[in-house]
Amino acid sequence: QVQVVESGGGLVQAGGSLRLSCAASGRSFGSYAVGWFRQAPGKEREFVAAISKSGGNSYYGDSVKGRFTISKNYAKNTVYLQMNSLKPEDTAVYYCAADTYDRWYNPSVGDFRSWGQGTQVTVSS
Repeated sequence: QVQVVESGGGLVQAGGSLRLSCAASGRSFGSYAVGWFRQAPGKEREFVAAISKSGGNSYYGDSVKGRFTISKNYAKNTVYLQMNSLKPEDTAVYYCAADTYDRWYNPSVGDFRSWGQGTQVTVSS
């Protein structure tokens, strides 16, 4: 399985933007569906967004639709999560996950076998 590493988290004011990156090593992201999940303290891990192996399909959680965009850059072997109009409730550790099983439509945590260590996103009000 591919190894993934997240970056780009940080502290931002409400209404601001951040772009998270998920870099792959060892394998090409072209062979993997990639998802972003997040987990706030005391809460379960929540689905945020996913993109198919081909990059031609994506799916978003209801709480981020219209504000977040997931994309793949094959040349850099990186998946991005562009987050706009951030809200305090978006505060969480964000995790990148990948799997050869092309479950990009409404995936769950169990659909991905490779996980990164997470990156903290904090949105202040």
